[in-house]
Order: sequence, then structure tokens, then C-alpha cells
Amino acid sequence: MEKPTKKAAAKSSSPTKNAAKKTSPKPAATKSAAKKSPASDWTVEKVLAEMKKMGTAQNVKIYKRHGMPEPVFGVSFANLGQLQKQIKTNHELAKALWATKNADARNLAVKIADPAQFTEKELDAMVKDQNWYGSCDMLSGLIGKTKFAQKKAEEWIDSKSEWISRTGWNLIGGLAFDPKSDFSDAYFEKHLKRIEKEIHSEKNYTRHAMNMTVICIGARNEKLRKLAEAAAKRIGKVDVDHGETDCKTPDVIPYIAKIWARKK
Repeated sequence: MEKPTKKAAAKSSSPTKNAAKKTSPKPAATKSAAKKSPASDWTVEKVLAEMKKMGTAQNVKIYKRHGMPEPVFGVSFANLGQLQKQIKTNHELAKALWATKNADARNLAVKIADPAQFTEKELDAMVKDQNWYGSCDMLSGLIGKTKFAQKKAEEWIDSKSEWISRTGWNLIGGLAFDPKSDFSDAYFEKHLKRIEKEIHSEKNYTRHAMNMTVICIGARNEKLRKLAEAAAKRIGKVDVDHGETDCKTPDVIPYIAKIWARKK
């Protein structure tokens, strides 16, 4: 593992959030919103009760189509955001919500957790306890803010698990996309070469994450843009089965161009 010339910036995050078209479902918020309460008043039971009121059958249907497992209430991300604003950071509550295994509760948990308080052992347990792509994306966004981001990324991209390896590649992409992360170009060149060699033989959603990582690397600087685009040409079309959804796998070169256009 190459170490950055300085400590990597903690604020790296999931490439699916930062660099390319999100594949996560985005239903509209319901009108039901939690009444404002002091952050200290929130308990697991209270949060679950509010989520049950906020959830809709239509959202459950959408989420399941994207692979979200049960139990799930079908809470929109807009309503999760409302809860997050009220609860703020509450690490112990986040851990308790994650332990419920409720998909909505876990989505909120990663929003209210304190990245600085996680141990490496806890992160290893969390990444093993997930079973759909959306969880990988949200969890990598959280882990990217911890001091273990690079170490976990390097470990998890070697995993045979589709979900663990996806999380690992999300982290690599997040490190590339974060302008504050102090990594050499050689670090990302190494990963580009690996992606080019292995992407077509990887599992479905791991392929998607690797494709997104090429985009993130290409967004970092002009040199890496050229290398990423050249790699994309050699890789060719990346096939990802998105099931019964409208999600599409972004074409690397046009998407990198869009990112650079927004920088001007």
C-alpha cells in the first residue's frame, strides 16, 4: 500500500455521490415530518416510530426494485435528511440504529454517526453486514471520512464479496475525487491499471464501482484525465445489470468531460 505524502484528507467520499449519476432511488418526501425534538430526546424506538409514519408503500416498492432488503419502511431520503437535521450527530444512536438491520434506520445511521469514533473492527463488521449496492455507497461515504479510509480501501478491493469489494472501490474513487487528499498520481495510476485488467471479470456491482472509480480518477487532474480516458478506450463497454430499474452505467469519457466542463 502506498502512503500519501501527507495524511490523506478525511473527507473522501463515495464516487456514486460525487462524480457520476446516482443509481440510488430518489422518491419524493412525504408530507409527514417528525416534530422537532431536542437531539438528546431521540431513542431507537422513537426514530423507528417516526420512520414508520414517514414510510410509504410506493417507496418500499421502489427501494425493493433497487435491491434494498427488508425490513424497510420506505422513508424518502428527503425525510431522512429532516431527521438528520433534528438529531444531528449522535454516534451511540447511530450504532443502535445500524444494529436494528432496518434498511431505513441504517441509511439514517450513516448520516448521524461520528466518523472519528469508529474503530477499525467496527468498520470491518459493518462492511460484512450489508447486502445491497445502496448500502455500500452510503457506508463508503461514511468510511471515507474516517482515518481508516485508505487502509480499508486497499483491503476491501481484494475481497471476493461483491459488496465489500464495491465498498472498497467506492473508497478509492472517493480518495481520487477529493481535491484535498494528498496522494501521488502514481497511486491512482496503479489502480487504473488494475481496473483495466480486472473489471470485466469482476462481479456485477463491483464492475460498476470500478467504472465509477475510473471517472473519479479522470476528474482529479489533467494528467490522470488523459490516463483514465485512455484506459476507458481499452476497457470498452462495461456491462452492468441494473435489474428492473432505469439506472444506467455512465460512459466514462463523456462523463469525465461533463465534470471538467463544470470546473470551468
